[in-house]
Amino acid sequence: MGTATNIDATAVNTIRWLSAADTTIVVPVYQRQYRWDIGACEQLLADIRTAADSDERHMHFIGSILSSASTEPSHSTGRAAFELVLIDGQQRITTLMLLVAALHHSVLHDPVLAADPALAADLEKVLVRDADPARTKLRPHRAWAQIFESVVLDRRLVDTDIRDSRFDDNYAFFRSQVPAAEVVRIWTGLQRLEHVAITLGADANAQQIFESLNSTGEPLRDHELIHNYVLMGLSHAEQSEIEDSFWVPIEQNTGESIASFWQHYLVMTTGHEVGTTGGRGVYAAFRQRFPRLDLESLREHAAEWREYSEIYRILLEPAHAADSEVARQLAFTNTFGRGMYPLMMRAYRDHSRGTEHANALIETLEQVQSLLLRRTIVGLDNDRLVGRLCRAREARADTLARAIARITPSDARVRVALKYGVLPHSTYVLGRLAGIDGPLELDVEHIFPLAPADTWSGDGSRAWAEYTDDEQNSHRALAETLGNLTLLESSLAERALDESFPEKRALYEKSSIPSTRMLAHIPAWGTAGISDRTARLSIDFLAIWARPATVDIDDDGLTPILDAQRRRGWPRGWQREFEYVEYRGEHWEVHDVKSLFNRVFKRLWADSHENVVAFSARRSGPIFGAKSWNGQWDELDESHFLYMGWDSKYMLTAVQGVLEESGLASEVFVKYSYIGDAM
Repeated sequence: MGTATNIDATAVNTIRWLSAADTTIVVPVYQRQYRWDIGACEQLLADIRTAADSDERHMHFIGSILSSASTEPSHSTGRAAFELVLIDGQQRITTLMLLVAALHHSVLHDPVLAADPALAADLEKVLVRDADPARTKLRPHRAWAQIFESVVLDRRLVDTDIRDSRFDDNYAFFRSQVPAAEVVRIWTGLQRLEHVAITLGADANAQQIFESLNSTGEPLRDHELIHNYVLMGLSHAEQSEIEDSFWVPIEQNTGESIASFWQHYLVMTTGHEVGTTGGRGVYAAFRQRFPRLDLESLREHAAEWREYSEIYRILLEPAHAADSEVARQLAFTNTFGRGMYPLMMRAYRDHSRGTEHANALIETLEQVQSLLLRRTIVGLDNDRLVGRLCRAREARADTLARAIARITPSDARVRVALKYGVLPHSTYVLGRLAGIDGPLELDVEHIFPLAPADTWSGDGSRAWAEYTDDEQNSHRALAETLGNLTLLESSLAERALDESFPEKRALYEKSSIPSTRMLAHIPAWGTAGISDRTARLSIDFLAIWARPATVDIDDDGLTPILDAQRRRGWPRGWQREFEYVEYRGEHWEVHDVKSLFNRVFKRLWADSHENVVAFSARRSGPIFGAKSWNGQWDELDESHFLYMGWDSKYMLTAVQGVLEESGLASEVFVKYSYIGDAM
């Protein structure tokens, strides 16, 4: 068997590897800038805590670190120094260095920990070499090396009191989230990290190896990651039990929709939107919802997952519902897609368990249809609505109807939109208006055709070619509105195509649909007839798709603060994300997350002091008793300071959390700007 002579790959303990006395780790100039955000740091810290709390034989694998060996003359001694040039692994190694630096500085500043010089020395070995303690062992790209070293070595640079850098942000996160009492625990977890150190010889093709390591085929999807996460660590017999008793039935019930099932389940249980783009949002939400799953708790949770998957199958295929009217309403609701499934899953579960009567479920489904249809008609989108409705349903009996009413357009707005706008979901709307339940072969008939021939006539005397331009434009403007549409049997619709209205009347007379037959008794058809019919049908429309009459608010695109989108890092355009903020009835000209974070915490520091203190103590920030590290600070009072060096996601999460803590979240809304909607 051949042996590789140009590549050395060894499984190593990560901390011992970093602590080697004679090694300097260099980031080459072609590497991208350091990009890990607080979300990634949060996950790393959670993994380290898990490793620390596990059996001492349990190690946490962080992947492979690819480097090439280099021997360069030292600038300080002139002697040759051994260096590892990082090819792959910069983000992980840099983040570990920032975490160790945060631990080291906590030890130095805490009188109890400082009494253990061995701990400080062990941490310092990771960060610097004995031969050159003024430089960090990791040498980043020279463009940002000075900032990195100022953070790790805890020394302030001249004229850099206020700056934005991921090094500062992530260091501050670790420093805030690891109190002195937890330093030993985190250090224990760090010592249980391991990786595969791959070192290349002089003749190895570094780029080819880098591409091979980062081209592992099709990445695992969220539901596949959830599957692995659930079963990992179980014995073979236990894995088989969970697989056969729970996972296989879940797959059978959800089929190709298993990914959306997990997303909708998590929205339902958390009351918050769960994103599916730009990363592993569903998997991350699942891990946060279920941070630990021993076999006993797994069986309990998996039984619930299986129960909801059975409900999901009914939502996908309403004919499986036991109650015929419930099945009918589920099918109607499916007209609008699956966006409301999280709300419908919980409502159907309560019905199936007998805790909610079928009439209550039907009422909820009717309200959902009214909400979605009315918003579509007036031009509002239906994205990011379901989380707030799930929260409202869990609060108390009447809050769901109130929440739906708040964001359902009023009768007045809907009447105007029906009169002048294109009718969406026309088959569904016209069918319900006509009271049609059975599966008839029907077409949507445009009484005035979309493309009339020159000979078309609305009254049998004047041809279309004789209409003035204004008359023609008026007809075309109303062609796809409610008043100009009807349902007609397919066989009759084929014969009615392109016919003038007098000829169509005879065909309408033969229809089995009463509202279509009524058209046969109208002598002529034009814009006046369309408007009159729209007015008549609108009365029935507003009765079928009624708005809960519990509040007078007619929402116009305001987003509850709990449903505001958490964005990683600082995406382009973040300075103009919001048009304004509505805070408990006040109009705030606040346009970005950083300003919102600052203003909310300052306001609550005055109005809800105890809640802010409790929230910050539980979260280990963002309020501190001293400016304990370099960075951006704002003073709340002489002994309390608000740290401002977080990223966008952390700041918005903190705003949402402190408002919930204070009981005010339901009274705070953001209005996204055009830029914010496009981000």
